[in-house]
Amino acid sequence: MKILITGAHGMLGKDLAETLKEKHSLILTGRDNLDITDLKKCRDFILQARPDIIINCAAYTLVDKCEEEIELAYRVNALGPRNLAVICNEQDIPLVQISTDYVFDGTKGANYLEDDIKNPLSIYGKSKSLAEDYITALTNKFYIVRTSWLFGENGNNFIKTMLQLGKTRDSITVVNDQFGSPTYTRDLSQAIACLIEEPRYGIYHITNSGYTNWYEYAKYIFALAGYKVTVQPISSEKFNRPAPRPKYSVLENRLWQLEGFPRLRSYQEAVKEYVENYLEREEKS
Repeated sequence: MKILITGAHGMLGKDLAETLKEKHSLILTGRDNLDITDLKKCRDFILQARPDIIINCAAYTLVDKCEEEIELAYRVNALGPRNLAVICNEQDIPLVQISTDYVFDGTKGANYLEDDIKNPLSIYGKSKSLAEDYITALTNKFYIVRTSWLFGENGNNFIKTMLQLGKTRDSITVVNDQFGSPTYTRDLSQAIACLIEEPRYGIYHITNSGYTNWYEYAKYIFALAGYKVTVQPISSEKFNRPAPRPKYSVLENRLWQLEGFPRLRSYQEAVKEYVENYLEREEKS
């Protein structure tokens, strides 16, 4: 297939490109050559490129900054995907939209299923939820992939932050009342590559297996790296970030498994591989 990837220079976009390049012809775009918030420019670009499928990785993902830059968040996270949905519908092109566990409020008390009622708490979550609504209303051939707590080689993430802090700090404070599934962008990319082979349209939850909270996650990262750092637990209320986060937003990968796909490996295994690779690169540099 000829695949157009938006946000191709981001953490997930780069891993997707790496995963898909062997089998497919890729059109890699970023803000510099494709502004998804401009409908006309977007349409002109897609009509010229003539892709068989579009994967939208373009997003404004700074969750706390979204609370300040509300217009920008909605423009990139909601209107951009709407533009893609309109054009995809006109041209009969399937659309893959990357979404988030933050479309849920975290109060269910159990793992979230694909058809559970959404109730996002933050501007980031609300803008991503609106994108889903636009896509489901405006086009028929779509894959909405909700995922969570992404980490990868090509961008900033929680693991990288912890490993950098671990070199200079003896003690750190981390929230212990937000639960989710850390997900490796390499594993997610491979899953998306499998998903798009057939017209299995719909909403999917795809994450690494298992779940944790940020406090236990930080302790696990330091243990893997061999850093002697004391991790102090703190509540979300006391930590007081600008954007509210869901307390328990673990995504049940139900439809992925119903399609016959195996569960992704455990987040612990994925994190271990990432940390080992990171430390190896650090040693070489």
